[in-house]
Amino acid sequence: LLLSADWSALILLSANWFASLLLTVLYSNTEMSSVFLTKSSPRSLYHSIDYNSNTMYLCWHYLPHAFFLLLFHLFYLFCCSGALARQCVKLYPDCTVTIFDLPKVVQMSREHFLSPEEDRISFHEGDFFKDSLPEADLYVLARILHDWTDERNVELLSKIHQSCRPGGGVLVVEALLSEDNSGPLTAQLYSLNMLVQTEGRERKGSEYAALLTRAGFTTVHIHNTGKIYDAVLGLK
Repeated sequence: LLLSADWSALILLSANWFASLLLTVLYSNTEMSSVFLTKSSPRSLYHSIDYNSNTMYLCWHYLPHAFFLLLFHLFYLFCCSGALARQCVKLYPDCTVTIFDLPKVVQMSREHFLSPEEDRISFHEGDFFKDSLPEADLYVLARILHDWTDERNVELLSKIHQSCRPGGGVLVVEALLSEDNSGPLTAQLYSLNMLVQTEGRERKGSEYAALLTRAGFTTVHIHNTGKIYDAVLGLK
């Protein structure tokens, strides 16, 4: 009986020891994981991954019905984080840049993307459909027009044309579809994404040229970069 009791105690202790091993998990991140997958890293992709998982992926469930889901207003809140403005003043030392966006986006840019030392970058809070636009030589619309219908784009581009100084223009940065709609694949996928999330879509260079012409711009240049994003320049 004593032997049986000892064995019972030993088995119980062994079971507890194995249970503690199962409940204790030790791990460490690789250097790359620490850089890109932790929330605290300044180069973290966490929020982008979370957005793709909880927003974009869910929208693509409705892809077969995309043409009936053109009522979303999502992306223009994120049109300028400040990164593009920083590159502009870096490349063109004589220029000054104004970031025009909704108040929440401007606040985010001030807090997270720009330092007080960057005195050639200023901010203008507003809604580009509702509020007047500041006068400038060049307006840059980076990944903006693909959010909207042709009619809304002409409305915005017409406002820009009215505010633009003579000889100035507007630079449209978008992923252009080929003229025969055969590609590029990335632009086609982006267009599907626009259809399920916004009012807009990706367009061909000729389609953006037509929108700019309707808004009053007289000369249009189209440049296919061979990369993800291309450029369309409309001059007043």
